[in-house]
Amino acid sequence: MGSPSDLLRLVLSRPATLGPKDGARGRLLCLDGPAGSGKTTLAEALSTLAVEMGISTTVVHLDDLYDGWSGLPRLSGQLDPLLLPLSHGETGSYRRYDWAAGQLVERVSVVPSSLLILEGVGSGISAYRPLRTLLVWVDAPAETRLARWLTRDGADAEPFIAAWQRDEEALFAQERTREAADVVWSSGS
Repeated sequence: MGSPSDLLRLVLSRPATLGPKDGARGRLLCLDGPAGSGKTTLAEALSTLAVEMGISTTVVHLDDLYDGWSGLPRLSGQLDPLLLPLSHGETGSYRRYDWAAGQLVERVSVVPSSLLILEGVGSGISAYRPLRTLLVWVDAPAETRLARWLTRDGADAEPFIAAWQRDEEALFAQERTREAADVVWSSGS
């Protein structure tokens, strides 16, 4: 896959997977991969391109759904109220995690759109495979990922990195996320 434009064309070429069969339909693009691999940057590029094309687009960052550094194993509890209603063309929702307060706070509503971009570690969970239009595995070398992570989250994240990496590796192994991906995307060297 050469560019974000190519990736966007690919997802738009596939049948819609969200919404009622006889009503407005949307596509679910999942960007998964290890922390710091470039998922957020790719999501922003894809969203910008889609909006420029007049496509109603929503981006959901899973960083808003994890309930803290140890929240990855409980992610599906947050994804159910988001994705299941959207699969029927209804508004979904999730509770946003406030990292500074260390707790889940307000409920965020997500209305159906033509393109839902779900980005973050765990977005490719197999339980939602029937709802996915396209799964992209985003990767970068380990040193690049760590440098990006520390730049984004700062030194405060350092005590949590090893445990998070164990959780994401366990999730990826259990879900076989990379193997299930439709596209493997390299975001840097």
